[in-house]
Amino acid sequence: MAIIETEATLHEAHRDNHTHRDVNGGWLRPAVFGAMDGLVSNLALMTGVAGGTASQHTVVISGLAGLAAGAFSMAAGEYTSVASQRELVEAELDVERRELRRHPADEEAELAALYEGRGVDPGLAREVARQLSRDPEQALEIHAREELGIDPSDLPSPLVAAVSSFGSFALGALLPVLPYLLGASALWPAVVLALAGLFLSGAVVAKVTARSWWYSGLRQLLLGGAAAGVTYALGTLFGTAVG
Repeated sequence: MAIIETEATLHEAHRDNHTHRDVNGGWLRPAVFGAMDGLVSNLALMTGVAGGTASQHTVVISGLAGLAAGAFSMAAGEYTSVASQRELVEAELDVERRELRRHPADEEAELAALYEGRGVDPGLAREVARQLSRDPEQALEIHAREELGIDPSDLPSPLVAAVSSFGSFALGALLPVLPYLLGASALWPAVVLALAGLFLSGAVVAKVTARSWWYSGLRQLLLGGAAAGVTYALGTLFGTAVG
């Protein structure tokens, strides 16, 4: 009885520890990229304008314009990119589906040869290929996974990518502007809030990627801070030269 209970516990523990993250979803990359890009690009834009001795009103307008332009640009770019990728994958799936319909025996032999190449005994490889090929949709899924490295039932959504990118970019780009909208008259509150947002974003991403939160947060903080510092210096230089 104790042995059975121990085995059940081990099996349950294995299931708990064997749950994988969603690495194929269409929302994570554009959401993360959008938030980081919104923070860095708008902070850099605003510090560059402020470095050119522009008025507070000009800095705020620049930040809001950067937010709107960047969010729509990111959404359009993500939608086009993911839609084009999906269309390419669907075209390749159509090719594979047509081959399965026209040359089922050749496709079955191809699948058997693939399993043999991975070390499966020839007889067993042929039998596995035969059984998997009985259902056309299952055969298509297997061939797509083995030959194209994709899951036909888990293709990224262009709309999800666009919405994720738009929302996350707008949220990230809003942080540097927020202190001005709340009444701040100096640049430093915007810089402090944006840098804190960069660190927090990096730390949150670490929860998904399993990296240490402090490393991911510090890396993003340093990269964003460097971008803001360079653009501020360039804004000061150009502002002095033009003035």
